[in-house]
Amino acid sequence: MSDAVGAEEFAQILAETRRFVRSVVLPREAEIADGDRVPDDLRDQAKAMGLFGYAVPPRWGGLGLDLAQDVELAMELGYTSLAVRSMFGTNNGIAGQVLVGYGTDEQKARWLGPIASGEVVASFALTEPGAGSNPAGLRTAAVRDGDHWRISGQKRFITNAPVAGLFVVFARTRPADDDGAGIAVFLVPADADGVEVGAKDAKMGQEGAWTADVSFTEVRVPDAAVIGGDGDVGYRAAMTSLARGRIHIAALAVGTAQRALDESVAYAATATQGGTPIGDFQLVQAMIADQQTGVMAGRALVRDAARMWVSGEDRRIAPSAAKLFCTEMVGTVADLAVQIHGGSGYIRGVPVERIYRDVRLLRLYEGTSEIQRLIVGGGLVRAARRSG
Repeated sequence: MSDAVGAEEFAQILAETRRFVRSVVLPREAEIADGDRVPDDLRDQAKAMGLFGYAVPPRWGGLGLDLAQDVELAMELGYTSLAVRSMFGTNNGIAGQVLVGYGTDEQKARWLGPIASGEVVASFALTEPGAGSNPAGLRTAAVRDGDHWRISGQKRFITNAPVAGLFVVFARTRPADDDGAGIAVFLVPADADGVEVGAKDAKMGQEGAWTADVSFTEVRVPDAAVIGGDGDVGYRAAMTSLARGRIHIAALAVGTAQRALDESVAYAATATQGGTPIGDFQLVQAMIADQQTGVMAGRALVRDAARMWVSGEDRRIAPSAAKLFCTEMVGTVADLAVQIHGGSGYIRGVPVERIYRDVRLLRLYEGTSEIQRLIVGGGLVRAARRSG
């Protein structure tokens, strides 16, 4: 049985997602922000639509979208509160894809069904106080204990940690050597002895998208909890999952930039200064033109990067280039949106004020802009040396 989703079926999925975002979620953005939570009924609707498993193959209960389809969905989801996408982002992305790509048959059978249905929320436990965008620096340790492992360490800024049922935990099993990075990935149930989730982080933006510290103190798991049954697969799994996720984040940024642009155009067309709509002023038109150019360039770049990922043509340089450009672009577009709104854009409750705060995080997680520049620049130089 093929896992591929046909064009007609995908068009229906995309249309239903757009309806959900613009007719159901968008009117409740203030409720999400003020309450710092996504209401249960919205979560239930997302589950019923299959959004918790849209990138999980159908054989495990998901919708089975490939990355080219994923980015189209992400651009729709980016149009509203990013907390909604965050509910199921780790299930489909950096946590779920580690299982899809590297899990054993038994691990997939145990976890992917509950992940796809939303019964289980999976969290990607990689970042630490001293290791963020580069997992080579992580200090969480896993020590063999007979046919089990004992995991100890501290993770930071872990998305969905307060509601997680499963942690995909990256831990060092030995120092890096010529055979590999010495990093393994473990499946750790949230209710395992020794797992402790801290208080929700108070963030600048993205209210309702919860993150927290997670500590692991002598957490005992069996050999069967090692992803892929291979202690050396962890670093490769992390790099692949993060690269894929970077294209998704880039698409999310494009969706949010489109929202900021639409808010700017609508405001410029109706707000007046001295009796004249501000959209008639050439300097305002210039800002809108810059926004539109950024959105169009970002959308084209995301689609091209996703196409190259699906074909296998480029799974390293293009993801980083897309994330770098699109997350920087949405920051500029959001800043221009506030400028176009003037003082109104600085007031809580105005969409562009929330967008301005929300998008700042996109340049940090799943690899900072600085890391993306190193990946792109260094990768191109190394490729030139090899070819020379």
